[in-house]
Amino acid sequence: MNIIKKAAETMICGRKSAYKQVAETGVGSKQLYNDGGENKEGDTYCEKMIIKGTIVLMKKNVLDMTDVSASILDKIHELGGKGVSLQLISADQSNEPARISRGKLGKASYVEKWVSTITPLTAGETTFNITFDWHESMDVPGAFIIKNYHRSQFYLKTVTLDVPGHGGVHFVCNSWVYPTHRYRYNRVFFSNKTYLPHQTPEALRIYREEELVNLRGDGKGMLKEWDRVYDYDYYNDLGMPDKGEEYARPVLGGSTEYPYPRRGKTGRKPTKADPNTESRLPLLSLDIYVPRDERFGHIKFSDFLAYAMKSIAQILLPELKSICDKTPNEFDSFEDVMKLYEGGITLPDGALKKLKDRIPWEMLKELFRTDGEQFLKFPMPDVIKEDKSAWRTDEEFGREMLAGVNPVLIRRLEEFPPKSKLDPKVYGNQNSSITREHIEKNMDGYSTEKAIESNRLYILDHHDSLMPYITRINSTPTKTYATRTILFLKHDGTLQPLAIELSLPHPQGDNYGAVSQVYTPAEEGVEGSVWQLAKAYAAVNDSGYHQLISHWLNTHAVIEPFIIATNRQLSVLHPIYKLLQPHFRDTMNINGLARQILINAGGVLERTVFPARFAMEMSSFVYKNWVLTDHALPVDLLKRGMAIEDSNYPHGLRLLIEDYPFAVDGLEIWFAIEAWVGDYCSFYYPNDNLVEEDPELQSWWKEIRYVGHGDKKDESWWPEMKTRHDLTRTCTIIIWVASALHAAVNFGQYPYAGYLPNRPTVSRRFMPQPGTSEYAELESDPEKGYLKTITAQFQTLLGVSLIEMLSRHSTDEVYLGQRDTSEWTSDSEPLAAFHRFQQRLLGIEKNITERNSDKRLQNRNGPVKIPYTLLYPNSSDYSRVGGIAGKGIPNSISM
Repeated sequence: MNIIKKAAETMICGRKSAYKQVAETGVGSKQLYNDGGENKEGDTYCEKMIIKGTIVLMKKNVLDMTDVSASILDKIHELGGKGVSLQLISADQSNEPARISRGKLGKASYVEKWVSTITPLTAGETTFNITFDWHESMDVPGAFIIKNYHRSQFYLKTVTLDVPGHGGVHFVCNSWVYPTHRYRYNRVFFSNKTYLPHQTPEALRIYREEELVNLRGDGKGMLKEWDRVYDYDYYNDLGMPDKGEEYARPVLGGSTEYPYPRRGKTGRKPTKADPNTESRLPLLSLDIYVPRDERFGHIKFSDFLAYAMKSIAQILLPELKSICDKTPNEFDSFEDVMKLYEGGITLPDGALKKLKDRIPWEMLKELFRTDGEQFLKFPMPDVIKEDKSAWRTDEEFGREMLAGVNPVLIRRLEEFPPKSKLDPKVYGNQNSSITREHIEKNMDGYSTEKAIESNRLYILDHHDSLMPYITRINSTPTKTYATRTILFLKHDGTLQPLAIELSLPHPQGDNYGAVSQVYTPAEEGVEGSVWQLAKAYAAVNDSGYHQLISHWLNTHAVIEPFIIATNRQLSVLHPIYKLLQPHFRDTMNINGLARQILINAGGVLERTVFPARFAMEMSSFVYKNWVLTDHALPVDLLKRGMAIEDSNYPHGLRLLIEDYPFAVDGLEIWFAIEAWVGDYCSFYYPNDNLVEEDPELQSWWKEIRYVGHGDKKDESWWPEMKTRHDLTRTCTIIIWVASALHAAVNFGQYPYAGYLPNRPTVSRRFMPQPGTSEYAELESDPEKGYLKTITAQFQTLLGVSLIEMLSRHSTDEVYLGQRDTSEWTSDSEPLAAFHRFQQRLLGIEKNITERNSDKRLQNRNGPVKIPYTLLYPNSSDYSRVGGIAGKGIPNSISM
């Protein structure tokens, strides 16, 4: 026994003399270990250690209570000895001799007490134990292979090992593991160590490379739910040409006529009518392929489903039209609109029964808020909580360009009159017809020249982006204009609208230029009503542009190629993958759902936003001018003339409207992100050469430029990705767009646009002209004339349902400055840098609260008394209550 004990203390793997038996040494958790077979002279013996592990996961039957059969069969598999096995992989020792070096594998161990461990009835995590036999000489495990012999999948969250002599080794998995027969390869998970490609231990390198190959797929066939493939496709899945020409839509992407970012590939078959258009799923199906780990979690999906019921209300179109108010499809007064929030719409006799006969009650009940007889009662939007009429003031109209739901378009006017950039050979003279006489009467004695020189004139210009589409848009029930709005910066920091120009193409053809009308402020009589309508037409333009461009294109659509490329080209071991991955959560899933029910032909967006069937085509037209680097907030503000370079100000930037809430709060967030990203990248890339010589990073950047955003590949503005500065700037932009920019243009939708008269999305008739019946109606009943011009009742119900859903935070949201696990990396310096980032965000929250309390800053609350909190990070609020908060910056475009 003494000989055995001595061997246990000193032996390493090697050829040893014969031992007749191997016994417990009693020293810690170590044993003498023989690889198997009879003990013979020359057998290889190693010192063995016992590694204890814990596994945190969620079973499928927890998430799907209907999957009873899977749960029973899983128990049968367990009783038969076929459960869930894990096999550790050495990070430092390779199998020899081998042509390709691979980490040595330990013996497979099985998850313990799968059947007997009590599983929560609600969606929740369960912890299991596992015990591994491990060769001490193989050093610390760096990865493991998992095999699921059950019938059903489970969600693997984390694995933690207690390695004797080393301590904890953490594996952050966050992945669905399907039955083994679903994969043509082993599922491998790596520890939370971070390596650049050339730093990867030789024993793990082939596993790293193979995992990326698996995620890229082979580009063939229709992808299934268990596939983990990230691949690209055009937006060729929006139309339904098999239903007729009315439902056909052009393919977006892959052409100079319709350039577009790429979306995730599904591999569905083409339609019969058009081989270039991909077939669609049934209307009510939400089972769109995205890689399984990109799909909503159980809590998020439940939240989404509850509020999505109202947003697919186009299936209720006949019923909704039949139950609307006494005037078909119209609100008769603002009081009628208020019923949506104060009592709901009362159903006529028999209407509820009719709905129940046609619509499943489980779906229908989500549309009812009280006793089942009040239909579509919505929460009170913030814009009318304190004052039901303050939204109509000129001051609030101007303030929302700085602090509302779309504060990213206003720019400083640097020439007068405003000039068009549209090609005059195609569109004729499109320059503005606004004159000095129109604006100088309300400029506090300033001349136009002096106001421009003093940085006091600003413009919200939707003319050039809309004019090429106005003729086609107005061939639908929509009747609208391309607008320009000029505003004056008053000494109290507020904006006074001076003139609104409404333009149409010349009736003889686009090349004859624009036909324009200019309207100026008025408060009384029919002139005041006309001015309110002029503001409504400008708001219609802004609402459509906001939803299609500021929100959908410039956040949702442009980020998706980065998500795909990151998973295809950057290993989970790569530092930039670890930096960016939290900012991609749920985005592919919400984009897939958008293509299925929102932006598709006949979808909610086409029914509620004025460009209708030309909506997505118009966003393609705007994408032609998209530049990634322009979405760096400082660059954006400089380009729009809202700021100038000034070394006397923090970060060398001075805002020309000091009380510009989006910009003031946004710059603090931007520079906090930039500092965090800079610290992080400097740790892993201490010199520029490492950036240029990183093969995964260079492949990632090349694929983003030449494939993901392939229609923009030849633009010279793309960063070269040769220096740490290039990398830091690019990652800062990605994180800013996916987190703060999206929060600023998304979560204010219901607070401001939940009351549609404030942010109408459609105009249904042109400006009433003197001598017409419409003008007479506007004069005698201004509210009715206003409401008959803007969004109709059914569109309002549908549109408000949509933005209520989009404005809600999920109850499982992860906010900027948070991670879903504290063990996301094992490197202490990045963890310290992340802590500094969290502290900066806490300081920003304090600054925002103080600014909102400063009565001198009139744009922070405005006449409607809504404090600007859309860029309040919420990093100190871990309650995750969800709902319409009007504040909080999620890490990602998750809704």
